[in-house]
Amino acid sequence: MNTARTTTAEPSLNLGDRRRAQYDAFHAARARTDLATRLYAQAMGEDHPTEVAASGSCDMPLLGLMAARLRMRPGRLLVDAGCGTGGIGLWLARALALRLDGFDCSPIAVARAGARRHAFLGAGADRALFRVAELEDTGLPDAAAGGIVCVDALGRACGRDAVLRELARVLAPGSRLLLTRSSRRGAEPAWWPQARSAGLEVEHVDERPDEPAMWERLYRLWITHADELRHELGETQTRNMLSEAHRMLPTLPDRRAVLLTLRRPATAPATPGAADTMTGPRDPGNRDASDERTPQ
Repeated sequence: MNTARTTTAEPSLNLGDRRRAQYDAFHAARARTDLATRLYAQAMGEDHPTEVAASGSCDMPLLGLMAARLRMRPGRLLVDAGCGTGGIGLWLARALALRLDGFDCSPIAVARAGARRHAFLGAGADRALFRVAELEDTGLPDAAAGGIVCVDALGRACGRDAVLRELARVLAPGSRLLLTRSSRRGAEPAWWPQARSAGLEVEHVDERPDEPAMWERLYRLWITHADELRHELGETQTRNMLSEAHRMLPTLPDRRAVLLTLRRPATAPATPGAADTMTGPRDPGNRDASDERTPQ
């Protein structure tokens, strides 16, 4: 956010507060109408996970792949980091008979996620918990999680290295962290040194070749339905969506999307290594920043 817009008449907010306010507004707007969800469904076609209703790239193939890659036993704790309205974590918790701890920076998203527990888990709804927390500060004990998923959230974090170290700390030895990531085709991705710095091993890199085309279809739908979006979501949210669409569309032909499976070694603690020297995700000095930023 451009700090030059802050005036002495307005209280200054730190980055976390600004991010929370932005995502509260985002989730509040989308709670008022199903238009955005219908456009996601149109863009994804038969791969759209209607029940999950995630505002991101999560489709049915990704859900199935995550269920397989987690390799979790029933009853263990799954953490959904940056859970949004909770559909992904709830779907996986039901499919794999897991306990669930989901957290997000937006109180509105967390409230919506909590309200969905019974629809997914029925009488077992109390085995899912949703709360407000940050990716960089989860509030969870060491080695508490039998598995972690972080879908379309890391690219919006203030510092990816700090997030990976925090999630590695929370992960039990021998367990896995699943992350959606992106880079430019042909570029050397930062995934490997970032994983090593956090004390994690890269176990699988699963390509998602259809993800960029899905975003292209969705962005063009946003542009086509701009007037409807303004009517349903309001001017501010629509302006943000159209800005994202026009900014991201030219990058999609060179976009490489993957699901990373990172494993904490069973015989060694996840102790962070030397700090990664890569600049932050929103630093214009980082040439890969625009590719890693997660669409909405």
